[in-house]
Amino acid sequence: MEYVYQEDKVFVKICVRLKNKIRKVKIMQIGIRLHDTISASLEERLKFIKEQGFSCAHVALSKVIKEFPVDNSALTPGLAMYLKKLFAKYEIDIAVLGCYLNLAHPDPEKLKEIMDRYLAHIRFASILGCGVVGTETGAPNAQYKTEPACYTEEALETFIKNLRPIVSYAEKMGVIFAIEPVRRHIVYDAKRAKRVLDEIDSPNLQIILDPVNLLETDNYEQQREAIEEAIDLLGDSVAVVHMKDFVIEDNKIKSIAAGTGDLNYQPIIEFVKKRKPFIHCTLENTNPENAVAARQYIENLYNKI
Repeated sequence: MEYVYQEDKVFVKICVRLKNKIRKVKIMQIGIRLHDTISASLEERLKFIKEQGFSCAHVALSKVIKEFPVDNSALTPGLAMYLKKLFAKYEIDIAVLGCYLNLAHPDPEKLKEIMDRYLAHIRFASILGCGVVGTETGAPNAQYKTEPACYTEEALETFIKNLRPIVSYAEKMGVIFAIEPVRRHIVYDAKRAKRVLDEIDSPNLQIILDPVNLLETDNYEQQREAIEEAIDLLGDSVAVVHMKDFVIEDNKIKSIAAGTGDLNYQPIIEFVKKRKPFIHCTLENTNPENAVAARQYIENLYNKI
């Protein structure tokens, strides 16, 4: 009986060790905007962020590739396959292929150019194998600036009308298209974003959730309520999370690196840990010197919950 008892004790110890290891497994993939890293070739950037401990990236083609053209005609299947192999070499996922252009541009000719750019990105993404093609939600002016008209019903209807063919094309190409609510843009809160999701009604339209972008000087003191509302209304459709921080400077929201400002991360980290295993979480507003500290800050919060 003593022998059996000793076996049981060993078995219990092994189970405890395994349980502790499971608790420490990181099921949150932290990445970074490639244009926030060193100024270098694309491959050197990938090597650099791999060494910094990142596993995915937000990629804005024109901001990080200078070695060759990335206009619409350059986005061939061959280039997509080349980039796919290059990112795989450094074990970096493309979390977001960014195309942050104004889908509410008032000039029909310019709007046509913008929409063609989106279609080219979606077609490219279908071969590249990225997480989402991502965008913000624009403004009803050529300058892409905040104005009272951003918050009107007319602006929202214009955005939805212009978004429909983009999402339809994404469906055909098997690509997820994700919009990012921003307090200063047409889709300025979770309720407006939920309306867009409901009216488009497509599984290929999802959400990039950036907690700081839900805030402005009029609501940052109620940040927890704003973030929890977004989680409640949009949580099922969140495909990517952006991680940054903020301070109030000159009576304006200033975005800064994670862990260096006034954001309460608890609701967003709890949401990620409980509901979004292995989701891509990309840092914003970092630089090569503080990116690792920002990543470690988010990881420490995650591990404490």
